[in-house]
Amino acid sequence: MSHTLTVPSSPPTDRPVRRLLWHLLAMFVAMVAGMVLLDPLWRTAGAALGFSGLLARPEVAALVMATDMSIAMALWMWHRGHPARATAEMVAAMYLPYLLLLVPFLTGLLDGDGLLLGGHLLMVPAMVVVAVRHRHAHPAAPPRRPVVAALVARWPSWLALLMTVDNWIAPTMLPALSLLVLPLGFLVAGTVRRSWRDRGAVASQLAGLVGWGTLATLAVVADDGPARWLVAGGWLAHAAWDVVHHRRDRVAPRGYTEFCAVLDISIGLTMVIAILA
Repeated sequence: MSHTLTVPSSPPTDRPVRRLLWHLLAMFVAMVAGMVLLDPLWRTAGAALGFSGLLARPEVAALVMATDMSIAMALWMWHRGHPARATAEMVAAMYLPYLLLLVPFLTGLLDGDGLLLGGHLLMVPAMVVVAVRHRHAHPAAPPRRPVVAALVARWPSWLALLMTVDNWIAPTMLPALSLLVLPLGFLVAGTVRRSWRDRGAVASQLAGLVGWGTLATLAVVADDGPARWLVAGGWLAHAAWDVVHHRRDRVAPRGYTEFCAVLDISIGLTMVIAILA
């Protein structure tokens, strides 16, 4: 008598709960990125065009914050190929909590802090509702966009430029002790990456620590004029240090060295502008 051997079927690879959680996490990261990256642009525009007071009003600040988060999330969802309807509903989830709380705020039942905090608290369940509603809608495979791909690949540079917008609008000098921060990032990155098995890497980073430490000491004891040039020169010199490490792909990840190079150049050049001004 023959028996048929039944092979148990493998469990489905699709995990909707995990996919839903990853989607919500991506939305949260996009929200934070939008606020962090776009807020300096609003403040800079407000200072340049004279509407900083308007931006400081709680109801305006709430809508600006919702706009920052919506732009970042919409761009990410578009890049990932999410349906336009899901994107529109997620954007609505950013604005609706603030719009609902504007009524008690304008009638005096809620203060500015309550408006901002309440909007954030209501935003979370609103996002979850939209994500659950579209949990079965698989994003389409994003089409090939060479220009977009090239821009996304350079995200460390864009991040550094956005973080230094204020420096370009209003160039300022950093203190001499800021030079000590420059070598520390590579020491931390090298430790995380376990790069210290290479004796050459250890020697170069210790030399960098001594070099920028010496430069900081000279800037502290020097007169104001030469000290300013030492600080600006130290930041620009570290940009060259970043480029060398980026090309060799040593000690720190290339994304970090690219970010640091653009950041150091921006800060160094704006300090030169501040000196010449």
